[in-house]
Amino acid sequence: MKFSAALALAALNGAAAFVAPKGPVASTQLAMSDYRTSVRDDIGVGSGGSPLYKTGGTARDLAEIWDNSSPVIVQGGSLRTWSFANPAIESVQVLLKTEGRPLDADVELWQGPDNTPHKMRVYVEDGALRTFNAVIGTPRGPNTVAIRNIGQLEFPLDAVVRPDRDDGLAAGIASVATRSETIQGGALRTYPFNPTVDSVAIILKTDGRPLNARIELLQGPNNNKQVVELYTEDGLDRPFFAIVETPGSGNVVRVVNTAPVEFPLYASVDAYRVGGGGDWADDGLMIGRAF
Repeated sequence: MKFSAALALAALNGAAAFVAPKGPVASTQLAMSDYRTSVRDDIGVGSGGSPLYKTGGTARDLAEIWDNSSPVIVQGGSLRTWSFANPAIESVQVLLKTEGRPLDADVELWQGPDNTPHKMRVYVEDGALRTFNAVIGTPRGPNTVAIRNIGQLEFPLDAVVRPDRDDGLAAGIASVATRSETIQGGALRTYPFNPTVDSVAIILKTDGRPLNARIELLQGPNNNKQVVELYTEDGLDRPFFAIVETPGSGNVVRVVNTAPVEFPLYASVDAYRVGGGGDWADDGLMIGRAF
């Protein structure tokens, strides 16, 4: 009897020796890395989804750029140019505004005789409420930025064109617009935003093919507040960065790939600056407004 009990106890101890020790349980939850590659180098498509709204403190203040610069007045029907002979300047900030009147201008990048690798047609309904803010690539200088005010003489505009530093406007846009999606040729994507979003960051690029696109800011059915028609001969060498101001409610950003189906583009659209939600203008639209 005692021998049987001892034999059973030995068998139990032997089985316990083969039990795997308990270690830390590994989580299978997917985590997003904090490391971000350069927008110029990364042409992959992100996961998409809803925008990640950023706080206002993380966004570079556009008013600071205007305060620290000397705007040049471009009268209606006239042309102004800014030349950059230093080949180290790889990108340039282009900011346009008016005193509340419509803004209608052509922006071109000249590189050598009869070579225009980048050009835009810009229209803004109210150039004071919604200023135009963009960064264009200028690799391998010298380069010249030309701005032509195609509005009437009664509609002048103020222009600021200056080099973009490594920690400048493009870096701020790239730190916010981290998700991208493919827009095939002839297709479009729409991005609605909450009334608390004051401005939106946009990045358009390709894998090295030409980039043809139209960016629209809609506020209500077929009500274009801002339209940008864009062409770039190489969307990887010269990606397009922009900040679109979206005051009020009912704002929708629409990106249209106007190129053929063989020329897809990669679009990143995300909230750039988010306000408190109580200081946006009373434009008569009650969409999403709580009482």
